[in-house]
Amino acid sequence: MHLDNQHIASTLKGCAQQKREAQKILYKEFHGYCMSVCLRYGQTRDDAVEIMNDGFLKVFKYIKTFDTKQPFKPWIRKIMINSALDHVKKYQLKLEQLEIEAGIREMVQESQLDSLNYEDLLELIRKLPIAYRTVFNLHAIEGYKHEEIAEMLEISIGTSKSNYHKAKKKLQELLKIYFEVES
Repeated sequence: MHLDNQHIASTLKGCAQQKREAQKILYKEFHGYCMSVCLRYGQTRDDAVEIMNDGFLKVFKYIKTFDTKQPFKPWIRKIMINSALDHVKKYQLKLEQLEIEAGIREMVQESQLDSLNYEDLLELIRKLPIAYRTVFNLHAIEGYKHEEIAEMLEISIGTSKSNYHKAKKKLQELLKIYFEVES
């Protein structure tokens, strides 16, 4: 099922009125998209499901605050990211402080990178320590600046940059092992 803008608007209205059927439709429509966001932050698929379900609870709680003149997808994405950050804070009292060096493109040859599929890359990212993974996802994938990440995670800008660089370095190591095994 794929909703057009008119049906999304009526579904959102139903959700604002706490109608279960509308909530069910919205959940089904955006489940895949939200899960793809949450998978990048969870250590396991179960973690991602927990993050996503917490996110949908927030969506349904705050749906009345959504400005229907704005696109819905970025709004729900932001809620899922914030739920992921809440999850990180919940399970990790302090983010470890870290450092990093080179980007993914420098880690392996271009032809090797082309052979890496999305699921394999996702699995490698999941192997990063939670502090690294969170900052890496927020900066490299979501596009947040280190200043924004520092504020969101209640860490210093230097810690954000350090964690990002250490995440890249750890990914370099993981990619090197991955391609040695693949050969």
